[in-house]
Amino acid sequence: MADGMSETNVQARPDAAVEAVLRDELTHGDAVIGTIAPILRHLLANDDHSLFSDEIIARLRGMSAHVATQLLDALDDAGAGFASRDYATDLVQPLQQRLAAQAPFLAHLHALAVEWQLTERLQARLAVDPALSPLLQSLIASTDSGQASGGMALLAAQVRFAQAQRRMQVALGELPPELFHLALEALRTIDAPVEAIERAVATLRANYDEGRSRIGLMTRLVMGLAGGASAALSISHAGVGLFLTALALGAGIDRDLAALSTNETQLARLALALRAAGARVEMVEEQFLAIHPDIALPEGFEQLGADRAAALLARAVTAGG
Repeated sequence: MADGMSETNVQARPDAAVEAVLRDELTHGDAVIGTIAPILRHLLANDDHSLFSDEIIARLRGMSAHVATQLLDALDDAGAGFASRDYATDLVQPLQQRLAAQAPFLAHLHALAVEWQLTERLQARLAVDPALSPLLQSLIASTDSGQASGGMALLAAQVRFAQAQRRMQVALGELPPELFHLALEALRTIDAPVEAIERAVATLRANYDEGRSRIGLMTRLVMGLAGGASAALSISHAGVGLFLTALALGAGIDRDLAALSTNETQLARLALALRAAGARVEMVEEQFLAIHPDIALPEGFEQLGADRAAALLARAVTAGG
């Protein structure tokens, strides 16, 4: 367990300014993030599964294979002429490896796995429903028809996300646009008739709608909350998905990075992101109690304003995978 922001560490540096403590933590967190993609690539490529039974690695392997299978199914539907859909050994694994070689693709799947791991943890410990949070319930019950319909659409998307994660899968249409494009480019590397590939790509593009995706729906709902967006910064009230979306939008960071900030190696990033998003110190403490109940904020954190927190986040250099 990371102890960079624990009371022990703060007491060991009683004269350190809170900004110096947080800058040190961010530097350490950046170094950790910089190692994620190459380590994941190594683990996913390793054939000795018994050495790497960690749930997240298994989930990444399952999700990347599922994306590869969906691409091949689309190609088969477009007339590629596969003898059968039992093409796991021949085509799924090489395509899966090409996808996993793309650091942004791997990082996104990793963030989804981290999000689901946190979702299960909070369900077990705090009874936070994986699909229907109190905030989402209130949105569905809203007299604003746009919010109500958006809430219902998100509830359905959350249920699908939970089902997919339990199966270690991810729907192709749930990928962000840039990663959907990467997936289509990977499809073009398959040894198949060019005409079939182009038909498959055209069909997949025609069916893709970022706005209907789970993250697209959450983004629109959080942005529609306006002054009430702070309610989404309570993870027990909003649920993990809406919380991460609100945190990313409020702090001006990538949503995948927001998901990673909930890890124990990223304590300073979580604290700064919450503060930058406008959360009061008391609310930051409440989120730490929910996510990291054994971790205390550093002494003097209450002196750090939202603007200064945002500046510290902006200056942090996150290494790419």
